[in-house]
Amino acid sequence: MSIPAGTRLGPYEILSALGAGGMGEVYRARDTRLGREVAVKVLPQSVSADADRLRRFEKEAQSASSLNHPNVVTVFDIGESNGIAYMAMELVEGRTLRDLLAEGAFPPKRLLGIAAQLADGLARAHGAGIVHRDLKPENVMVRKDGFVKILDFGLAKLTQPDVAVTDQSRSPTVTVATEAGVIMGTVGYMSPEQALGKTLDFRSDQFAVGSILYEMATGRRAFVRPSAPETLAAIIREEPEPMAAAAPGTPTPLVWFTERCLAKDPEERYASTRDLARDLARLRDGPSQSSVSAGAASALPAKTRRRRLLAWAAAGVAVAAAIAAAATWNRVVEPPTFRALTFRRGAMGGARFGPEGQTVIYAAAWQGNPMQLYTTRADSTDATTMQLPSADLLAVSSTGKMAIGLTRDGNRVVAEVSLAGGAPRDLFEGDVRVDYAPSGDRMVVCRDGKLEFPPGKVLYDAGRDKDLISPRFSPDGRWIAFIEVSGVRGAIAVVDLEGKKRILSDGWETTVCLAWHPQTGEVWFSAREFATFGVVNLHAVTLSGRHRVVARTPLLLLVQDIARDGRVLLRADDWTETTMALAPGAAKETDLTWLDDTDVADLSGDGQKVLLNEGGIGEGANAAVYLRKTDASVAVRLGDGTAYALSPDGRWAITKRGKDLVLLPTGAGEAKVLATPGLEVTGPKWFPDGTKIFYDAGPAGKPTRLHVQDVGGGAPRAIGPENYFGRAISPDGRFIAARDVQRGGFLIPADGGDPRPLPGGKLEGRILSFDTAGAGLYLASFENPLRITRRDISSGRSEPWRQIDVADPAGFMQYNDVVITPDGKSYAYTFWRALSRLYVVNGMR
Repeated sequence: MSIPAGTRLGPYEILSALGAGGMGEVYRARDTRLGREVAVKVLPQSVSADADRLRRFEKEAQSASSLNHPNVVTVFDIGESNGIAYMAMELVEGRTLRDLLAEGAFPPKRLLGIAAQLADGLARAHGAGIVHRDLKPENVMVRKDGFVKILDFGLAKLTQPDVAVTDQSRSPTVTVATEAGVIMGTVGYMSPEQALGKTLDFRSDQFAVGSILYEMATGRRAFVRPSAPETLAAIIREEPEPMAAAAPGTPTPLVWFTERCLAKDPEERYASTRDLARDLARLRDGPSQSSVSAGAASALPAKTRRRRLLAWAAAGVAVAAAIAAAATWNRVVEPPTFRALTFRRGAMGGARFGPEGQTVIYAAAWQGNPMQLYTTRADSTDATTMQLPSADLLAVSSTGKMAIGLTRDGNRVVAEVSLAGGAPRDLFEGDVRVDYAPSGDRMVVCRDGKLEFPPGKVLYDAGRDKDLISPRFSPDGRWIAFIEVSGVRGAIAVVDLEGKKRILSDGWETTVCLAWHPQTGEVWFSAREFATFGVVNLHAVTLSGRHRVVARTPLLLLVQDIARDGRVLLRADDWTETTMALAPGAAKETDLTWLDDTDVADLSGDGQKVLLNEGGIGEGANAAVYLRKTDASVAVRLGDGTAYALSPDGRWAITKRGKDLVLLPTGAGEAKVLATPGLEVTGPKWFPDGTKIFYDAGPAGKPTRLHVQDVGGGAPRAIGPENYFGRAISPDGRFIAARDVQRGGFLIPADGGDPRPLPGGKLEGRILSFDTAGAGLYLASFENPLRITRRDISSGRSEPWRQIDVADPAGFMQYNDVVITPDGKSYAYTFWRALSRLYVVNGMR
């Protein structure tokens, strides 16, 4: 189907044809709304006419559009016009890698420049849970300036083999579905598991990368036979000609990386595509790549070489192998050295080098004491307590001033004080983040979603729904880097002094701090990648958006500062979530922590069992539900999801899995999904008779209301007005204790009706539950210590009920949750603990 110039597809005016393939025709078009040129891919009629495949296309395109990476083509829009389904995306001026390969093998320098970018873009997609499934030279564009763009994420699921397979490199995707047992991919680049119709993951894309690397290095395809079935058989059973023989000038490490990608067993490939990208980037950035010969690598069969390499990695010798490889490039890369500056037990705040680069100033709360400021030398372990109020360190100026964070009467205050001593001078109130300009004492300020420099002059306004944190001036004073947080996602951004803002890297979680590297010009930042729960690694990104991982460890690496000579001030944290419980009749609390992120969801009415959530490193990419007795016997894993409440008879746990409400059996039985069409549900809890549940819910972006739902079936029923949040139900099941946005307390009839205000004014603290008689409410205040009060429903009077203190306060951060039995005699609670150590690191690259 050819579309003539001048045709309109939605807001896009077709200008000319760019090309065609198995995944559709591509046209140059003009976006009439924004006046820019775009590429419009028109999907085959077989997709446009199939409602199911069109829905899957829209879902995949939405996933692809979330990828914000310089090496992935940006998807702007999807739509349908006159029965034609299309996708509008970034227009890339350049040539496909297939066209470039027609000119023959690539020299190592050019090969690595393309390969490192390809792997970096792919790693970002894999980190977001997106697998390409049809990576091949036709889907890699190379601009005239050498910049690489990956095309067609997600479309491999959609294209049927509408034409016969002829040219095995240019053939369309041969797939119609995603389930195991169906072959999908392009012949010649699919992995063995693809060829066998098995379930795929990101390692299948790594095999395609290996095939592309092989072809770029040798000028010939790794797997090509007279027919498609023979090619598939070769992919499954045979090895390609050794690269060392086919291209003797190939750098030896590149041979290793390629053979690892081409391993038949996915387990022998890279555990993370980010590691592949890092290996290729390091090889690209090392000197004299083209002079490193692969001749010595040809002495062993390919399978033996690959197994030996993997054995080295498994034994922890991969670092030594990298150093040995670097030595062949006439440069020995020494590993970084870590010098610990702190040894006491507790949590730390900010840390900075002093103006001369030898003094280190830091904030720490040792042994559970309030946070204090300390000074030390980078070559010493002796620290001096600064004679200042309890405070966190925010910034240090080149003239010897400090910006510190104080708390007065429950309010946060930013103050300034000299390193030489004196009384702090208040500057700002509220949640304000600051940094000093490289020279002088001028400050950049982040507050209320705005970045100001100097204070009062807004350079960038992100809006109140976003939070701007960790502002840091570049060493030359031309840029201000900061973290833009929206919900749980964080982006690394910069703004110049004219207010022009640029996103360098996006889509991170737990993005907490950053610093400029004065020698490389990179922004180093600490962040967690998606689907790597609990692990915060150290990353770097250039002003052009090129990203790399600097370091990964089991601890959380929080960069604090980087000296002019490249020394890194690094905080290594261990964060854990601990659950304690007082069992019935027990004299002291029991530690019920199971893995590393144990959060209590509910406590049975008799105090004998706790319902737990685990969502940290121990569970990996899954959040999981556990049931454990308060006698600390072995926890039982009930299934994936997030737990909320135990049924009164203890037989069921109400949980969420994605957007679905799921009843998990605590013993024998099958899980049940409760239909909540169009509702986003929070805080489900049981009625006392166990036949119904209640929860807060509303359509996406709409106000919430209380809902009641029968667990045996039936649609949810809304009760009460909007924005009243239900927290507990009376023992007779007649009333739900709720609060409104002004913290007022109300009783809402479970059968419907107007809310009844509770006497006594605002509710101070979180509603936990009714007491046994239904005459009072337990409320929790989450300061330290945690205080539980009982609010009499008739009179509105509050009285202290119980105080909970953490026995070991070292590193205590905050209480997360607390649950209590109706008689008030047993309880369980969860708190966060952070244990920190500060290092000066030499040689970190």
